[in-house]
Amino acid sequence: MTERVGFYPGSFDPVTNGHLDVIERAAKLVDRLVVGIGVHAAKRPFLSADLRTQLLAEVTGPIAQRIGVIIEIVEFDGLMVQAAQRAGANIVIRGLRDTTDYNYEMQMVGMNAQMVPDLQTVFVPSSPFVRHISATLVRQISEMGGDITAFVPRNVLKALES
Repeated sequence: MTERVGFYPGSFDPVTNGHLDVIERAAKLVDRLVVGIGVHAAKRPFLSADLRTQLLAEVTGPIAQRIGVIIEIVEFDGLMVQAAQRAGANIVIRGLRDTTDYNYEMQMVGMNAQMVPDLQTVFVPSSPFVRHISATLVRQISEMGGDITAFVPRNVLKALES
């Protein structure tokens, strides 16, 4: 049987409890989960790619151990499907919060399938208790001095406070 390798792409800027929910649930579906941090030279990130990599490694380690799956963190630029191929993935994991996400993701599935037909997309719906969390809103709240404790893992909160 072929190893099931999932690729979960995102900016993770910052990693949120919503991301962790999808990671934990996706990790139960695959033998190896590669979390791909998208970096774009033209964009000014909230957190550096190195810090996002470190924070994700810290919070996914216990998940990997608890579930018994390999979780790797990689950075990529360019097309997500090419990064997924480089990682050896045969499944792309996408989190869905609502119908807006679904409509956008369905367009992406069509485009990705045309570029790389063997790469399957699996949607993982967010759990109700984290469905409202978005990294964009977390960044905005943080930049305005608001409390993001309920939205991010403890290590992310600590990194943002320093």
